[in-house]
Amino acid sequence: MNAAIRSVVRYAVSSKIEVMGIFRGYSGLINEEMKLLNHRSVSSIINRGGTILKTARCPEFLTDAGQKRGVEIIKKNNIDGLVLIGGDGTYRGGIQLSRKWGIPCVGLPGTIDNDLNGTDSTIGSDTATNTALEAIDKIRDTATSMERIFVVEVMGRASGYIALQVAVASGAEEVLIPERKYDLQAMYHEIVEGNIRGKISWIIVVAEGYSKAEDIANKITEMTDLETRVVVLGHVQRGGSPTAHDRILATRLGAEAVKLLISGESGKAVGVISDNINVVDFETAVSKEAFEVENRYNLLKTLT
Repeated sequence: MNAAIRSVVRYAVSSKIEVMGIFRGYSGLINEEMKLLNHRSVSSIINRGGTILKTARCPEFLTDAGQKRGVEIIKKNNIDGLVLIGGDGTYRGGIQLSRKWGIPCVGLPGTIDNDLNGTDSTIGSDTATNTALEAIDKIRDTATSMERIFVVEVMGRASGYIALQVAVASGAEEVLIPERKYDLQAMYHEIVEGNIRGKISWIIVVAEGYSKAEDIANKITEMTDLETRVVVLGHVQRGGSPTAHDRILATRLGAEAVKLLISGESGKAVGVISDNINVVDFETAVSKEAFEVENRYNLLKTLT
């Protein structure tokens, strides 16, 4: 997100446009937490994880009263348009602001789950995937040395994107995600059969939206009588220096968002498809379409 903020600010400043940074998203808008940003304000942040503007949930913005308060603050500060960086909730807020209240808004896809339409990749998803992969590579060393089964829980409440990506990339033996039904009995049998043949370690990746890793691990031990360990990666996936892919994506999209506002566009989300800039309505962006699972999962199992 910092790379996107830097791009928005510097591209706008180069176009003689002032930029106000709003802290903590819609919560900060309602509470008028903002300050003027300039070229130097965003110096040396392109390599930093997280966001200098902070982030927070804002249930109040789901109400008419909350939205009205936000619009009042926008008008009070003579703000002509908003660049929104976030996921489904952020975009749905943008739908209300642009369609209902007439506030020009353009969105950038900032979510590690890569679960927005209109873009091949969302800002942060590549970094989160690589962060999880690095951890699982280290866990594999321990699993092999200690001859144990490890169940690794990664983020993804409604999406198994990160889990499936890191499972394929790490050569994991199994991945459990919300988008797919599983025969867990078959998995237990596979583990026992592998152990009989001399297989000494397993990595099972679980998306948090499918189950808790601890519950899966306990059941594996119960059904196979084999020692199982649990690792929950948690919020480590949301931090760290962003990958080159994410920095470039965020930089490109930030500049495009400013261009769209200058041209009078509103209620739009900007992304990249096949390396080309792509623009869709907010409504299209949040109408989630399931990503392709079976071919990738079958490849994982074939190579196990």
